Amino acid sequence: MNFMDTVKKSLGFEVDESNSGMNRSNASSRSSHSYRPNHGSNFGGNSRPKPKFDDIETIIPEQSFYEIVLIRPRTIDDINYVVDQILEQKNPVILDLSFLENESPANFKLAGEKIKQMRARYGAQALLLSRNSEKNLIILSPRKVKLINKS
Repeated sequence: MNFMDTVKKSLGFEVDESNSGMNRSNASSRSSHSYRPNHGSNFGGNSRPKPKFDDIETIIPEQSFYEIVLIRPRTIDDINYVVDQILEQKNPVILDLSFLENESPANFKLAGEKIKQMRARYGAQALLLSRNSEKNLIILSPRKVKLINKS
């Protein structure tokens, strides 16, 4: 049996070697082999039952992708846009509150209250990503998008 016969046999084809007494170096003897699919064997002789495709359920996501936006709010209108993205569009948002914290403490406090309300009333999630002198990053997501802190 030559290399190609071995490969075809390993792929599940039966090798019919009716001309086994002929010289292997003869090209006509190589072409005289007939190959038939061997449906009874799977790589090593183990036969497994074929899956029934009627039993398989198709899972279709409710939303095909999530658009995560980084927003640096400067006004309350920007905060309202963030609330709309989370509650209406169901998109997570990364929020940098450093500008509001430094330039407008009243708006920063109001933004914090809106975040608390979203968490309490609508099940939104908030996770602090980074807080230093330059950035105050928070990721906010709707209830269906789970945030997990693994630190």
